[in-house]
Amino acid sequence: MILCGFALVCLLAGAWKRLAVYDLFVEGAGEGIRTAARILPALLVMLSVVKALEASGLTAAMCSLLGPFVEKMGVPAALLPLMLVRPLSGSGALAVLQDIMAVHGPDSREALLAGVMVGSSETVFYTCTVYLAAAGVKKSRHTVPCALGACLLGYAGAVLFCP
Repeated sequence: MILCGFALVCLLAGAWKRLAVYDLFVEGAGEGIRTAARILPALLVMLSVVKALEASGLTAAMCSLLGPFVEKMGVPAALLPLMLVRPLSGSGALAVLQDIMAVHGPDSREALLAGVMVGSSETVFYTCTVYLAAAGVKKSRHTVPCALGACLLGYAGAVLFCP
């Protein structure tokens, strides 16, 4: 209902300004298709890397290696898979969050921390891949390191401020 109302308002505003609304819509749709075609190769590479990391067992190996280190920092080791997957895949992070809640319970400290970590971080590599490719940026320079730093700050904030 809201979408129909929004479409009607757009049509009326276009008619009020004497714009060719249909032609503008077709032009915008064509531009959207060109943008999708431009970002598709980068998106496919990024998704392939995520699947390769999961299938190779590298994520599990990193969790067993880093587990004792994060435990000393006050982060439950059960959250490490989430912290590693979240910058790569949003759906993967939600699956890990679901596993954490199933194992530790939805009211546990692990579940609370995991929920805050998911809510205060971003799928850095996916987002950068899509937006930088759409903008035609070839060199990201400081974008990815700064975004990963922001993710780490979100994780640290969850550990510091959640009981």
